[in-house]
Amino acid sequence: MSIKAEYIWIDGTKPTPLLRSKTKILAEGQEPPVWGFDGSSTNQAEGHSSDCVLNPVFVCPDPIRGGDSILVLNEVLDIDMKPHVSNTRRATAEVAEKYADQDMWFGMEQEYTFLEDGHPLGWPRGGFPGPQGPYYCGVGADEVYGRDIVEAHLDACIEAGLKISGINAEVMMGQWEFQIGPAGVVEVGDHMWIARWLLYRIAEDFNVAATIDPKPMPGDWNGAGCHTNFSTELMRNDYDACIAAAEVLGKHHTEHISQYGPGVERRLTGMHETAPWTEYSYGVSNRGASVRIPWQVEVDKKGYIEDRRPNANMDPYIVAKLITEVVCEDAAS
Repeated sequence: MSIKAEYIWIDGTKPTPLLRSKTKILAEGQEPPVWGFDGSSTNQAEGHSSDCVLNPVFVCPDPIRGGDSILVLNEVLDIDMKPHVSNTRRATAEVAEKYADQDMWFGMEQEYTFLEDGHPLGWPRGGFPGPQGPYYCGVGADEVYGRDIVEAHLDACIEAGLKISGINAEVMMGQWEFQIGPAGVVEVGDHMWIARWLLYRIAEDFNVAATIDPKPMPGDWNGAGCHTNFSTELMRNDYDACIAAAEVLGKHHTEHISQYGPGVERRLTGMHETAPWTEYSYGVSNRGASVRIPWQVEVDKKGYIEDRRPNANMDPYIVAKLITEVVCEDAAS
C-alpha cells in the first residue's frame, strides 16, 4: 500500500518567507526520508548549485487527504547537511535544549485576513464596511465572513493533532485568529507552521486567500499581530518572576522589535490596541502596552505574560528563541 506524504518547508523569500510543499509517495510503514528540491526556485540557492535538502522534523496526519496520508514538516539543509541560512528552527532547538530545565511554555495568537480578489472578505466592492466595533467575536451574516473556512481549518488542525486552543473573529471585518499552545519552545513553531499551511491550503478550496500581512488595509483599521504568551515554571508559580520577565524584555526591545516580523512599524503605531514600535511599556490588563500582564495573573500572583509586539508575519521559531534566551538567562543569573 502506498502513502501520500506532503513535504512542507519554509522558503527563503524576503522580507516574509513563504510556505512550499510537494508530495512524495512512501511505502506503507516507511519513515519519511530526507528529500531534495530546487532551491533556485525558492530563493534558497543559485541556479549553478541549486540542490537543497529537506530534513523531516515533525510528522502528523494529513486531515485533507485523510486515510494514512501524512504532513511532513521539514527544516532546510545545505547538501553538506548543515542548516541552510533560511533555517531558523535549528538555532531555536539549541536554545530550547540549553534552558530546558526552566520548562518554557508558549501560546501564540495568529491573526490573519481573508482576501477575495485582493480585498478583505465581506467588504463591499469599491467601498468600505461600517466602522469597527461589531465584528470582534461577532455573529450574523452582516458582521462575520469566512466562518465556514475557519471551522474547516479548526477541524483540520484538531484532526492533525496540533495544539490548537481556540478561534475567534477579529476586530476588522474579514479578519480572524487562531491560537496555538500551550506548547514548548520548538513545538509551538512546528505546530504554527503546519497550522498556517493548513489555513492556506483549505482557503484554496473556497477560492479565498489568507494573508498574514501586519497591516492589510491602511487607515483606521486594525492590523494583524501574533501576540505571544509565555511562562517559565517559575513564572507559573511566582508573580515576581512575571514582572522580571517584563522588565528584561524591555532591555532588549530594540534588538527584538527588528526581528518581530517585517513591517512592524506599519502596525505598531500607538493606535488600534498597540504601543508605538519605538517605545517599550508593560502594564496589567493594558492592551495599549508592549507587554500585557493579564489581570488574573496579578490577582493570582503567578501565571504568564503576553508580548503584544510580534507581527502576524513573524517567524515563530525566531520569536520563541529571542524570548526564551533573554528571559531564561536573566532568571538563571
